[in-house]
Amino acid sequence: MTAVPLPSTQHPSALLRVEQLALSYGGIQAVKGVDLQIFPGELVSLIGSNGAGKTTTLKAITGGMRAQAGRISFQGRDIAGLGAWDLVRQGLCMVPEGRGIFGRMTILENLQMGAYVRDDKAQIDSDMERIFTTFPRLKERRNQLAGTLSGGEQQMLAMGRALLGQPRLLLLDEPSMGLSPLMVDKIFEVIQGVSDQGMTVLLVEQNARRALQIADRAYVMESGLITLGGAAKLLLDDPKVRAAYLGE
Repeated sequence: MTAVPLPSTQHPSALLRVEQLALSYGGIQAVKGVDLQIFPGELVSLIGSNGAGKTTTLKAITGGMRAQAGRISFQGRDIAGLGAWDLVRQGLCMVPEGRGIFGRMTILENLQMGAYVRDDKAQIDSDMERIFTTFPRLKERRNQLAGTLSGGEQQMLAMGRALLGQPRLLLLDEPSMGLSPLMVDKIFEVIQGVSDQGMTVLLVEQNARRALQIADRAYVMESGLITLGGAAKLLLDDPKVRAAYLGE
């Protein structure tokens, strides 16, 4: 079977709904009327080439950019104009491209920042131990300055920090970028693991093959538009996707 473009209608039970989103940088329109939806418990991948508008879309969702047109709703509420701090309190957390860790703070302090909006100390301690179990290197170096970590270790830290926020929706922007093959395997293992535990994930990733292999559904973005969408397995077998993004 071949994946087909998704209809423009949005399902009312979606955790995240993006409708006709449009954004520009200066005079260049980067996103041109994007529609997408994420349902509770799904792992959804957004793939596309550099400059397609993927990161810009995430910035709009997480309050980093103001949309020129369209609507973004999370848990049934319009979130236009809300800052990132408000969205984290509502359960929407992002691990940005480039990780965004606090380099002059220790690993432990960075992780504690992830739980800043929480007040359930006992559960925070339990979740911290779970992060240390998932990423043993972080536990070994918990008092080391984050800025001295390798790129892969910083990615672990950024993911751990986001998970300590107990997100209802976790957004990941290019988590495998610049990492060694072994570290890429570890990061995708963690993404698959949190998804298997029921967390809803939106994954933006240039490693299209790996992204499609673990996703439930996926969207293909080209020149600011969603051009294809559907079950990830169907997109993985789609001749156009294989030719354009899988090097076949």
